[in-house]
Amino acid sequence: MTTTATGAAAAAEPPLEMRALRLSEWGAAPTLDRVPVPRPGPGQVLLRVDAAGLCHSDLHIMDAAPGVLPYELPFTLGHEVVGTVVEVGDAADAGWLGRSCGVHGVWSCGSCRKCLAGRDNYCVTLTGPIGCGTGRDGGLADYMLVPSVRHLVEVDAAAGPAVAPLTDAALTAYHAVTSQPVDPAGAIVVVIGVGGLGHLAVQLLAAREPAVLIGVDPRASARELAVRLGADHAVDSVDEATALVAELAGDTGADLVMDFVGAAPTLDSASGLMATGATLVVVGSAGGHLTVDKQGSLPRGWRVEAPFWGPHRHLQDVMDLASTGALSAVVETRGLDEVLDAYEDLRHGRAAGRLVVVP
Repeated sequence: MTTTATGAAAAAEPPLEMRALRLSEWGAAPTLDRVPVPRPGPGQVLLRVDAAGLCHSDLHIMDAAPGVLPYELPFTLGHEVVGTVVEVGDAADAGWLGRSCGVHGVWSCGSCRKCLAGRDNYCVTLTGPIGCGTGRDGGLADYMLVPSVRHLVEVDAAAGPAVAPLTDAALTAYHAVTSQPVDPAGAIVVVIGVGGLGHLAVQLLAAREPAVLIGVDPRASARELAVRLGADHAVDSVDEATALVAELAGDTGADLVMDFVGAAPTLDSASGLMATGATLVVVGSAGGHLTVDKQGSLPRGWRVEAPFWGPHRHLQDVMDLASTGALSAVVETRGLDEVLDAYEDLRHGRAAGRLVVVP
């Protein structure tokens, strides 16, 4: 039996139907449909969605050919979600009613060796759907069902829609910055792509006081944002960054290169930025390929990483940073009825920072 939130701080009992942006055909645009509002069973909670971020990963999912992704259609998109708990499936979870929460989008098992080691973003049982909006119904809807309170982190209700991108864009950037062995302090660091994730990485890296922090983006607005957020330099191409690093470092290269684009042009050039013992962190997934070997095409002691999302424990770290003002997402908000146009803006680079839908 479900328990519904009551009182001034909680939502009214949910309606029978809601809007949801559903992907029903691979390689086709999603549609805004009317579907039944789910009701929580044992252990589950129902959120009223307060905001949901849009991500380039959504475009990759929409554009995928049949059989490429291990997801069954249809499902609702949206994996950057904050909302208010309005129903719970277990009385033991009633204390969550009325709370504003961010959702950790990797719906891990909680009991495998990776989860027990605090690396639940690499849960070994997730061989198909990953979580909300990635194979299971997500947050581009009026309501969303979450399988367990384990996947929630309480957030400040007054923080507004800018909290939504923290659940993926900031979490992914934070995990990428903190999980590799190069200490940014005193290092020469290059961030390729100062978009939805990259602008958050610039903030995180600047706080670690590198010797030089360089942002790379072809858009003038993104370069201006990079400098405003703490970059020492901002250039429009990897080639220009390579020349700048050569000038600043005496041809020794950069110590840490973070590619938030991952396209063929950026990956083809990124290795030329690396110093001996440098790390290349590939976060973006725009179709590029990188060939690595021990025959000298990369500098001695090279390291390449491709981190995925971030663990639940890091989501709490991200929210703590945001609560102090040390980390913030630049966002543009849209309504749920505008989401298809918003995706086109995202696809064609017409958004500064992160697009967030407020149902």
